[in-house]
Amino acid sequence: MSEKMNVLFIITDQQRADHLSCMGNPVLKTPNIDSIAANNAIKFTNYFCATPICMPNRANFFTGTYPSVHGTRSNGINLNPEIPTLSEILRNHGYHTVTIGKSHFNFYAPPYNNHIKSLENIQDWMFGKIKLPFPTPYYGFDEVMLTVGHGDIISGHYFDWLEEKRYKKWDYFKNRIMEIFKYYYETELPEKLYPTTFITDQTVDFLERHSEGKNGDKPFFLHCSYNDPHHPVCPPGKYRDIYKPEDIELPSNFSDGENLLEHEFLGQQLRDTRFTHLLPQKVDEKVAKIFTALTYGSIAMIDDGVGKILKTLEKTGMADNTMVIFTSDHGDFCGDHGLILKGPAHFRSIINMPLLWRVPGLTKTSISDSLVSTVDLPKTILNLLDVRKKFHPEAMQGNDITPILKNPSEKVRHQLLIEHDEEISDDKVMRLRTLVTEKYRLTLYDGYKNIGDIFDLISDPEEVNNLWFTNKELKNELVENLLREIISLRPRLPKRASYN
Repeated sequence: MSEKMNVLFIITDQQRADHLSCMGNPVLKTPNIDSIAANNAIKFTNYFCATPICMPNRANFFTGTYPSVHGTRSNGINLNPEIPTLSEILRNHGYHTVTIGKSHFNFYAPPYNNHIKSLENIQDWMFGKIKLPFPTPYYGFDEVMLTVGHGDIISGHYFDWLEEKRYKKWDYFKNRIMEIFKYYYETELPEKLYPTTFITDQTVDFLERHSEGKNGDKPFFLHCSYNDPHHPVCPPGKYRDIYKPEDIELPSNFSDGENLLEHEFLGQQLRDTRFTHLLPQKVDEKVAKIFTALTYGSIAMIDDGVGKILKTLEKTGMADNTMVIFTSDHGDFCGDHGLILKGPAHFRSIINMPLLWRVPGLTKTSISDSLVSTVDLPKTILNLLDVRKKFHPEAMQGNDITPILKNPSEKVRHQLLIEHDEEISDDKVMRLRTLVTEKYRLTLYDGYKNIGDIFDLISDPEEVNNLWFTNKELKNELVENLLREIISLRPRLPKRASYN
């Protein structure tokens, strides 16, 4: 077994920070995920995504750069395979790299142009157009086991796994493909065939194989990526009923949705009925409670899966030499401001996600309120694994947060940037920039002069009192800080070729 430290990176899809019991949720119980936090890990309360969209923020993590640099600024844009990724760097340094579940390096939906290909096209997998064996390395991964899609409408390697289980997959999917556009529904799949089970079982299987020496003495980087609780939410079996809608208490800012209809930018998005699965949706109390209860059920199933994975780490003797990270790519409104889903409304519920980080021999059970961004994670992982700086991509824009892992009260940044260049159709292009400090959140909207959002995250945690029009001095200060952050982050590339 390798003396180098392994990395187990567990990520969910669309899970906000307070959707863990260890983060203060009074209803949802997540004992297994909580056990990471309770066992010499740091729990980060101010971890923010660099983009609250699936493909861009996953690209942010793997490249350590923002969308304005790596180019995957919106869903539907493949990550440029020429850009170095964390997995590729670790593979080049002797790691056995594995991704199980949702990768989302390539787009899911059918392309506008048939000349543009995706190895994660959900329909190509369903119609057998993706030929096996799957080509590897894939963005630096030696082993790839994909789940492509959302809810239980998922293809990829999971689709073939269902066939191995002798499940009549095609009859099921062809009749239910349109369910993917709903907020929630009831799955026909039993727990043992649900995608979460596939991801858990494949992860456990890899850990057992690796502990038996199937990959020699190489350390591993394992990306275990659950597709849930992203909508449509449809937890199977007991997880469907484990939480009741009547047990859900709606947030105190639920009625703020009416005010948002008058917001010059956000009001337009909330009134647009063409993209009900892609934009924030203003819903009534009944829908919000059902959606949240089912979201909790989906997370409960993931929590049980994480428990099996952690138990396998212990059983195989690898826990003492494995860094464990648990996080998500972005959040969900889940009733905040009367909304569900996600989109170009940078309220804390979609930009603040859970981050639990355990490094054997380094971290202790603690809490940090230090600001951390998604782009900080890869540089920190490389430094923790002693990958020399000369092998770090020059374009990396994040910070090394190792000082915080050593001392949770340390600060490595006083502000962070969130980029958002989402493009849903030719007439639905949404560009905004957000600056987050320990006290404030500022958001500017492209094309909208003299409007913006400023919220005091300390005195107004519900984000209902917009200070944009009432505190000119604060507005000027934050806008200047946003501009300076954008300027300082631009990579100084290409390099000069001569002295003059």
